Amino acid sequence: MEEKLSTLDPETIRALVRLVEENALTELTVEEDDFSITLKAEGAAQVIAAPAPTTQPETAPEDGLPRVQVRAPMTGVFYRAPSPTEPPFVEVGDHVEVGQVIGLIEAMKVFSEVPTDVAGRVVEIPAKNGDLVQQDQPLVVLVPEEA
Repeated sequence: MEEKLSTLDPETIRALVRLVEENALTELTVEEDDFSITLKAEGAAQVIAAPAPTTQPETAPEDGLPRVQVRAPMTGVFYRAPSPTEPPFVEVGDHVEVGQVIGLIEAMKVFSEVPTDVAGRVVEIPAKNGDLVQQDQPLVVLVPEEA
């Protein structure tokens, strides 16, 4: 039996997500021949079409060094590695550069890279591999390079 592939490309899926957001829908189903896709959201604000990682300053702990949190740009499942057999993108103690991928978020069967927009040293990874993360949830904590 031959499996039929979806004709929905990533841009079409993003357009459907925007439709859900703009109309504050909780569910949208699109059917085409033998293929269907259902988008569900508890609230339209929880689904983001184009990921844009955010960083946010955090209060300095007892060592006095400033911290920056790399936060989830969207709701989805967080993965620390590109596949189960490969090592994580980053570990505590690693130095990261601006634009370096720190993880992946899977939403609606689409994997989006999560890059950092701050260079620094990884001091904490609060998000666990395979966890469902919410938009704006801290994924990785860094001590910025200029600190």
